[in-house]
Amino acid sequence: MRKFSLLIIAFIFIQVNFATAQVDKKANTILAGVSAKYKSYKSITVDFAYTLENPAAKIKETQTGNLILSGAKYRLNIAGQEVICDGKTTWTIMKEAKEVQVNSVDANEEGIKPAEIFTMYDKGFLIKFINENQAGAKVLQNLELTPTDKSKAFFKIKLSVDKASKQLVKSIIFDKNGNRYTYSIKAFAPNVKVAETFFTFDVKKYPGVELVDLR
Repeated sequence: MRKFSLLIIAFIFIQVNFATAQVDKKANTILAGVSAKYKSYKSITVDFAYTLENPAAKIKETQTGNLILSGAKYRLNIAGQEVICDGKTTWTIMKEAKEVQVNSVDANEEGIKPAEIFTMYDKGFLIKFINENQAGAKVLQNLELTPTDKSKAFFKIKLSVDKASKQLVKSIIFDKNGNRYTYSIKAFAPNVKVAETFFTFDVKKYPGVELVDLR
């Protein structure tokens, strides 16, 4: 769940500072615009849909969730679980099991962390502009990213950006096991007002839960 939550967060925002050899100019301009837009926000709230597909295994599962993010702090709700992070500690609340797992945010841990969401694509990818298409009232700009490190678990990412708003609206991640992960933003609101205590775990609000400290 922890890695899953970070993957969602990583998908939602990007900053681009690619070397010229790694990107075409159009792709660079699009992603630079997305970066500037998101960096101007102090906080955001996002409603999203997540779909896992594996055609060979005939798997297709869709879930919906909500994310509230402010810098390195976030609060995520999905699939009956809630993840709260104050930038130093992460609480994963498994409601049915009435259990809360407590972890430290490890700066050395592999994977993408919330504080890195604006720099996750600053190196290690070949990127190109694919095309534009009309989706209802929106014009979407479609990009494709390929990791230069072939040992990565995934081999391709497709991004769709709303041309007018410069907001990321969809990401599709293709892994080497035949899985395809699609993240679609259903609603987005910037600069939401949240108290600092919103990003800390209050045991009083979760009576009867067992704390499992994994730090």
